[in-house]
Amino acid sequence: MTTVVELEIPADRLGLSRTFDRVSTFQFQVGGMIGGSPPLVWAGGPDCPTVTAALESDPSVEVIANVADDGTGSAPNDDVGAIPSDRWLFRLEFGDGVKLFEEIVTKNDGAILTAQGRDNRWMLKLLFHDRESISECHDLLEQYEFRANVTRISGVDDLATARTPLTQTQYETICKAHELGYFDVPRGVTLKELAAELDISHQALSERLRRSHAALVSAELSDRTAPMEIDP
Repeated sequence: MTTVVELEIPADRLGLSRTFDRVSTFQFQVGGMIGGSPPLVWAGGPDCPTVTAALESDPSVEVIANVADDGTGSAPNDDVGAIPSDRWLFRLEFGDGVKLFEEIVTKNDGAILTAQGRDNRWMLKLLFHDRESISECHDLLEQYEFRANVTRISGVDDLATARTPLTQTQYETICKAHELGYFDVPRGVTLKELAAELDISHQALSERLRRSHAALVSAELSDRTAPMEIDP
């Protein structure tokens, strides 16, 4: 059964520990950890220059670009949802800790749904096909001393207890995409092939995936965890 695992990992095992030490109010939300390119990351703190300086001096991460570099902290006006004004968008290249973590999860047929951090720790949601994969992944995380603390395990058949912002249709779409390897690198299935599998149009699937990712990011940023009642 496809399962969602929520866990916490200390920042000194994954990355950004130095930034947390320098900026006590620092927090972040990764916009997506799927694919080989450096992800977009919303970072929060007292002000943009302070956060930027802390990130640039952190050896566990490389600042590729400060995307929202106008100092206003404004977020794009799209379906990602409202972003607090004290957050700024960066493109970050994470170091060996995150890369090893991603490799372990992928090796066990898992996918990283969301990743955020505050108070010197990372909070992540992972998706797995079965409990055996979860067990093997957890064993490897222990072997490499990630000090992962599993806080919740939920089956996808109970959206309310899984605490997901996705609708039933969105959740089933994400699960099918994961099952067929759409989030793998390289992809196990194309968007067109996945659309055919779900018997919907290419455009409809693209929009559904985008809304699903936006809902996950928005929910993590706002701590909104109740499922939506109406399918978009």
